[in-house]
Amino acid sequence: MKHMKKTMMMMAALLAICLSACSQGNKQKENKEMKTLVAYFSATGVTKGVAQQLTEVTGGTLHEIKPEKPYTEADLDWRDKQSRSSVEMEDKTSRPAITDKLQNMQDYDVVYVGFPIWWYTCPTIINTFMETYDFTGKTVIPFATSGGSSIKKACDDLKAAYPNINWKEGKLLNSTSREELEAWVKGI
Repeated sequence: MKHMKKTMMMMAALLAICLSACSQGNKQKENKEMKTLVAYFSATGVTKGVAQQLTEVTGGTLHEIKPEKPYTEADLDWRDKQSRSSVEMEDKTSRPAITDKLQNMQDYDVVYVGFPIWWYTCPTIINTFMETYDFTGKTVIPFATSGGSSIKKACDDLKAAYPNINWKEGKLLNSTSREELEAWVKGI
């Protein structure tokens, strides 16, 4: 009886050790560092500043979505119906070419996509970016800057255009403090 009790105690101890090892393996998977990319398009530098702050807060990698042909001040004149930005935004099929394409998009789990609001939505160059890469299995979070518009229509348009992407709620980040950014990122 004494021998059987000792054997049972040893088996219980071994079982506890095995369960603990399995639990640790699962925790390591859960705690796996999610790689974050902060990709942004900025015509005037405002969105760039927000993207840089967001990169610091997330510990992510910063990537500029660069147009092959940079925008001039005249290109950005929204009051001129013939300006480049007006023409692009009027044409829903417009896809301005981009440079500096990422070679390692597959390495990222979370992608923040930033842009200025143009005509109540995202610039068509964001569609170029979204159609350049495979976002399967990634979480994508839009953020924007604006002189007066909300991000709601841009988020709705992105979700409608790319319904198979795992979108999280976007946010307008005008004059956002570091503390506000940190709270937003933690709440996602």
